[in-house]
Amino acid sequence: MAPHGKCGDSSHSHESDEIGIHYSLYAKIDKENLECLNEANEGSGKSVFKPWEERLNFEAFVESDADEELLFNIPFVGNIKLKAIKIIGEDSETHPSRMRLFKNRPKMTFDDTSANADQEFELVRDTTGAAEYVTKIVTFNNVNHLTLHFPSNFGGETTKIYYIGLKGEFFEAHHHGVTICTYEARPMPQDHKNPLNEINQSQLGK
Repeated sequence: MAPHGKCGDSSHSHESDEIGIHYSLYAKIDKENLECLNEANEGSGKSVFKPWEERLNFEAFVESDADEELLFNIPFVGNIKLKAIKIIGEDSETHPSRMRLFKNRPKMTFDDTSANADQEFELVRDTTGAAEYVTKIVTFNNVNHLTLHFPSNFGGETTKIYYIGLKGEFFEAHHHGVTICTYEARPMPQDHKNPLNEINQSQLGK
């Protein structure tokens, strides 16, 4: 999606606020269990999932280590409907050039990325978050784990990412069904009469 044209400060601020509301799924990520493979600095991959208002804070970023590939395993605290993604990098060869999405495949490694992705995108160099990559809603309608694979960049030895924005809806995970089934499967004494007791009681009454 091409960047919007210039507008007044007030309307631009309002538009930015609207985008920030939509790109709020970062708050629903299970950050403790999020992992980024091939990151140069351990834990740096988590820093790129942040509020829209902090997207231009270039002090926090992730850079690949051994080569240009990066792989994010992103668990959520519930289920999401993923609608779109934004990626911010440098206007240089280190910006990722491709992005591959895998739905509900926890703990993926680079060996697993030979499988067909659920969706792939050719990326453009984006330093502000102007581009938006719209996902297939039918495919990403019930997601509890998302894997993002960045296999290449624009020719750099390493890849740098400053911001990953996830747009969509969040749904709490419910486990009531299991609880109800367990409760109903447990027999209650008063629900099961013993016919022998009834016979003995009738004989005693004679």
